[in-house]
Amino acid sequence: MTKTISPREAASWLASGEAMLLDVREPDEFSAEHIACAASVPLASVGTTFAVMQIPASRKVIFQCLKGGRAETACLAAEQAGTGHMIYNLEGGIDAWKAAGLPVVGNKGQPVVPMFRQVQITIGLLIAGLILMGFSGLTAAFALAGIIGAMLALAGVTGWCGMALLLARMPWNRRTA
Repeated sequence: MTKTISPREAASWLASGEAMLLDVREPDEFSAEHIACAASVPLASVGTTFAVMQIPASRKVIFQCLKGGRAETACLAAEQAGTGHMIYNLEGGIDAWKAAGLPVVGNKGQPVVPMFRQVQITIGLLIAGLILMGFSGLTAAFALAGIIGAMLALAGVTGWCGMALLLARMPWNRRTA
């Protein structure tokens, strides 16, 4: 079981140089706001990146995300890498850090909801709406839901997401700072 650490204790360890903080959120989330001393290591790359980071064995490693779930996954991946580091999950993530009154830095021009989540919300609502339309008699809506699902799979395989490009042009995502 992964050990957790409170935001206040983590802040103390970070200030003394006793620990290193790795933020496993997506790059747009990190850019929007992060803990000042955190290094961005997206969850998908933790397994490969952590083993080659050359973190001194004497330093504790704290993983952090928004609320703690992704950081838990990162902790397990880091423990499986077998580097011998003391691994901790920041209890409650950056949300708990801010709730404890600890500072964060970021780009004020970033959208409030990260792009990855905007895509998830939009695709989810589109498919749910199309399924409802299909059950109400418009059978072509089922086919359109299937096409959108296939496009989502293509985005996952290729890394190119037309929905993210479209959402990036929306007024609420335009950088103001």
